[in-house]
Amino acid sequence: MTAGRSALAAGAVAILVVLGIGLVELASSPSPPVKSAQLTPAQMSARLSGSPAPLAALHAQAGQLLPGGLAAVRARAAALRGRGLVINKWASWCVPCRAEFRAFQGASVALGRQVAFIGIDSGDSSRADALTFMRSFPLSYPSYYDSSGAAGGAITDSSFTPVTVFLDPRGRQYIHQGPYASRDKLERDIRRYALDA
Repeated sequence: MTAGRSALAAGAVAILVVLGIGLVELASSPSPPVKSAQLTPAQMSARLSGSPAPLAALHAQAGQLLPGGLAAVRARAAALRGRGLVINKWASWCVPCRAEFRAFQGASVALGRQVAFIGIDSGDSSRADALTFMRSFPLSYPSYYDSSGAAGGAITDSSFTPVTVFLDPRGRQYIHQGPYASRDKLERDIRRYALDA
């Protein structure tokens, strides 16, 4: 064996030893915390039982993709006037929307007796894709189907997705562009902008 090959072999052995030590340390370190399991529709319904009538009507339509576009969204928002309202614009093809759905699931159950939630499925060309996505990420409230994106754009004043609109009981509005990285941040904004707390 030549000196060059010997040095190369020794270097390879050293790399393998370092990798082996790293793997042993990794295996002996504590496991990362397991994320909490997603709530089932039945669990969400049980936790929201006894909500005030206008909110209970939303919970009764949990996971539904409703028709009607902009007119239907505006009519629903008008019927909820005087209550805090959170409107989330999303689409099944939107990766950041998928990432924030767990935050919306948790927040809508934690605060769903005090504030109304509505989704707008904006820009999805297929109802089937949207429904498949909604079954994978169940929520305690309905969404309105908006294939053209017109309703989502009009309500959120944005062509981007996701966008969340907060309305407080007096009708003051706050618009958040982009996804929520955590349920805690979403709940803080709900309390601040929809519940005026």
